[in-house]
Amino acid sequence: MTQDTALDMKDVELNEIDPEKQPMAAEEAESPVGGEKNGVVKVKLEDEDEECGARAVKFTGLSKEELLKVAGTPGWVRVRWALLILFWLGWAGMLAGAVVIIVQAPRCRPLPAMEWWNKGPLYQIGDPATFQDGSEVQDGVGDISGIQKRLDSLSTLKVKGLVIGPLHINSKDDPSGTMLKEIDQKYGTIEEFKSLLEAARKKSINLVLDLTPNYKGEDVWFTKEIKQSELITTQIKDAMHFWFEKGVGGIFISGFENIQNPGELIPELQNITANHSTEGKARVLLISANESTSDQIMSILNDTTAGILSTSYLLSKGNESDNTLGKRIRQYQESAWEENKTMWAIRPRLGHMASVVKEKLLRVYQLLLFTLQGTPLTLYGDEIGLKDLPGQPARGPYMQWDGGKNHGFSEGAMGEVNELNANFSFKAQEEDKESLLNLYKRLSDLRGKERSLLHGDFTLLHHTDKALAFARVWDQNERYVTVVNFAPEETTEVSIEHENIPEQCTVVLSSNPERKEGSSVSVKKVTLAAAEALLLKYPYSA
Repeated sequence: MTQDTALDMKDVELNEIDPEKQPMAAEEAESPVGGEKNGVVKVKLEDEDEECGARAVKFTGLSKEELLKVAGTPGWVRVRWALLILFWLGWAGMLAGAVVIIVQAPRCRPLPAMEWWNKGPLYQIGDPATFQDGSEVQDGVGDISGIQKRLDSLSTLKVKGLVIGPLHINSKDDPSGTMLKEIDQKYGTIEEFKSLLEAARKKSINLVLDLTPNYKGEDVWFTKEIKQSELITTQIKDAMHFWFEKGVGGIFISGFENIQNPGELIPELQNITANHSTEGKARVLLISANESTSDQIMSILNDTTAGILSTSYLLSKGNESDNTLGKRIRQYQESAWEENKTMWAIRPRLGHMASVVKEKLLRVYQLLLFTLQGTPLTLYGDEIGLKDLPGQPARGPYMQWDGGKNHGFSEGAMGEVNELNANFSFKAQEEDKESLLNLYKRLSDLRGKERSLLHGDFTLLHHTDKALAFARVWDQNERYVTVVNFAPEETTEVSIEHENIPEQCTVVLSSNPERKEGSSVSVKKVTLAAAEALLLKYPYSA
């Protein structure tokens, strides 16, 4: 094969190859500039360096000398001064606006000092013998271990303190046989009491110990002879030191109407309490007296510092409809409220609320208890409507926990059957959303969360022998109005007109099942069902 033939064959092979895969060098060699081969057009592009050079010539800025020369002209000087003045005027305007907002904005009211007993209800167990049998050998008698067994149930009530006792040894009307620093063995031992203290502390519950000296006798202060009275007050002071050192959160003493010098003794006991109070561990002194001496006690409280509460019992035996209740509430609310020094008990001084008022009114008084100013005090079983056993004086019933043997109180032998309280228990009411127990829980929770109910101001809006209404207000928080009807029939007599209360308020809760929660009520004329307890709220407005 000649050289020419070989070249021709190579041309044929190259022509048969896909144009896209043919070597660029071959195309450039065989095709003239600007011509085409196999549908490919050759276009010559401008040199990149030449194009960039052209752009550089077109877009040139001012030199430093030229810029300085322009900037110094009168027009630009005026523009710069105008912009600078506008900037500072804007800054000054924003500063002035902020000052106006701060000055005109409503100032938050300083929160009052709140101790543990101000933040929730106190639950009075009293004699442990009727609360829960917790001993290994079930003997049908409640004790200290039984209280510890029921701490989980008590914590669901959001209680802040348990008032227990008296537990000390007492020989009736015998000062020499009264030992305030020793626990009666039927209730347990000092070791069991310490265990209860620690278990309660873990649940943020304080123990308040009742040191009423002669609790088995008729005169709790042995005041038949002055020498005896002096002897027992010395014992009380010594015992207070002893139990505070053991870790109790407070001391409760009743019967102050029976001593001759409450104005001297109460400050002494309060000083002992204050001396045992430390940062984060405040102690309280609770005192109780009959209605006849309450004004004297309140006068004493006005002259003392914080850390002392007086119990006010709003009901008495055989007094189901008290037309002086509103008046007495107003008197108490106007006395010594700077320190929240009253502890409210919506029951008689001795006995359960359900033994005094009709069943329909139990919700009315529960609502009063948790929405009045001060610390609520409830007797064990009042949260489920427990009734006292008949007798003179009436006897405290054992607590009813569930539907088991002896209502869960004890597995041991019991005395008489409690017919008055046969159909209900703590557990059964827990499962009933509409029960008295769940109303108690809801009110206790609400009071602990809402500042107006916790430490708000009190304003009495309406009071007659049939109905009562008052407002609780704190600063810029939601406000509450309590309206209750004591009468066994419907009433329309409640009319609230107050400059700071809007005509329409919202229903928070009601004992009347026909009244829907969240609905609106006109307070200018409130229609209340028979024995209805009604809690309303309205928002803060500047």
